[in-house]
Amino acid sequence: MILSGLEIKDKLGSDIVIEPYDDSRLNPNSYNLRLHHELLVYDNNELDMKKPNTASPLIIPEEGLLLETGKLYLGRTIEYTESHNYVPMLEGRSSIGRLGLFVHVTAGFGDVGFCGYWTLEIFCVHPIRVYPGVEICQIFYHTIEGEYSTYKSGKYQNNKGIQPSLLYKDFEK
Repeated sequence: MILSGLEIKDKLGSDIVIEPYDDSRLNPNSYNLRLHHELLVYDNNELDMKKPNTASPLIIPEEGLLLETGKLYLGRTIEYTESHNYVPMLEGRSSIGRLGLFVHVTAGFGDVGFCGYWTLEIFCVHPIRVYPGVEICQIFYHTIEGEYSTYKSGKYQNNKGIQPSLLYKDFEK
């Protein structure tokens, strides 16, 4: 089951943390998260799964930044979130999708116990101007059945900023 917006609000401070929180971004069954002013872009056109891939920061100015097609931008949410006893999920807002902007390529699924900022895998169909602080995506929460272990990965837990892929660490095991 998906939590209602009112249930999300009721669970704040215990099973759900959203900081900063603003009632105006609460929806009937989700909460809108905003785009931070910094993006990362990979430095090389060819990426290697087994190696760290360097990336450079881009700042989105107040007048916006025009994103190019065929290029992956990594962003993050302004909001820090924690989820205890619920499965967090992230989706783009329909108004954003109708402009041809994807906010995640595949990673919209979170784990129970995740604590941190959401890294967004931003890709556009058409060139589009984006702005810092825009409500770009929405988080919603599923209940979980049965016994479970909470998320404890050292790769992305308690992140402080945009997280490029750390897949190469899986090859080190």
